[in-house]
Amino acid sequence: MSLVERIGLAALHRLDPETAHSVALRALNVPFLTPRPGPYSSPRLATMLPGLHLPNPVGLAAGFDKNAQAVAPLMRSGFGFIEVGAATPRPQPGNARPRLFRLSEDRAAINRFGFNNDGIEAIAERLSNRPETIPLGLNLGANKDSEDRATDFARVLERARDVIDFATVNVSSPNTERLRDLQGPDALKALLEGVMAVRGSVPVFLKIAPDLDDGEIADIARVAAETGVTAIVATNTTLSRDGLTSPHRDQAGGLSGRPLFAPSTRVLARLYRETGGTIPLIGVGGIESAAEAYAKIRAGASAVQLYTAMVFWGVSLVDRIARGLDEMLAHDGYAHVTDAIGADVEDWL
Repeated sequence: MSLVERIGLAALHRLDPETAHSVALRALNVPFLTPRPGPYSSPRLATMLPGLHLPNPVGLAAGFDKNAQAVAPLMRSGFGFIEVGAATPRPQPGNARPRLFRLSEDRAAINRFGFNNDGIEAIAERLSNRPETIPLGLNLGANKDSEDRATDFARVLERARDVIDFATVNVSSPNTERLRDLQGPDALKALLEGVMAVRGSVPVFLKIAPDLDDGEIADIARVAAETGVTAIVATNTTLSRDGLTSPHRDQAGGLSGRPLFAPSTRVLARLYRETGGTIPLIGVGGIESAAEAYAKIRAGASAVQLYTAMVFWGVSLVDRIARGLDEMLAHDGYAHVTDAIGADVEDWL
């Protein structure tokens, strides 16, 4: 981490978290404030998800750039792929502030944003001018007051499919009332069939919650296979508060960051077992080093995503993770990152 980045992070942590987040997004458009190495790649790291060529398997999770306001600089920040959103059919303000809490003692965050975004029309217009450098995906959401939330996901994708490389169905946010009910097998199958009907050639991912039991994970794996989902993202934020020490630990919302690593990785491994490795998995939750990215891959992930760790370690963390992952693969004798997928899955079950 450079001195400039260290000073910048210290300054941001003096602001309330949501203001700091807005400032950080604007700062990305100032070249000298943040590193611009571009995506680090090597013969070991360059990989594929169905329909997508990734220079490395380290991606940006949805939620950091909800409104696609910093796409170009994010594409130069070291990621192998990025995801923006969530986007809903109509603009909505989300929940009342404060709605984002920094848990520094736990290197974590709690948010209850509630799908605040500018709406798909504005977001799609911004994406129409994006660079074509690394794959870009859009997280699909539903309006809080919608009478047909399942249809909302298809509406967003239908509007955006010509300006994105993949789409992620987000039925796992804990911050929209009863949204997670759509993870049930019947509701999920109907929703996904509607999305798949309008996707064109866009790969469709499904993002699931970490707060699922083995039976629910098995149901999701089955429905994903039946509907032709391209990949499963494991996982979104958690409602659990186990082991937290921060004064903000009892705030309502979804918890992300370091405490999510173990529970999200257990869900990832169980999902890998249920799918038999036939559906690519994206590992998300608690990654703040190359070692944790590597652990996700060895637990079954074909690629990983991160977000909260940048609050504490800066955007230069992305390049450090990619390079460190390459070194770990080489040390263990793997010719390619895909050779390590699922190597430790039994340790997590």
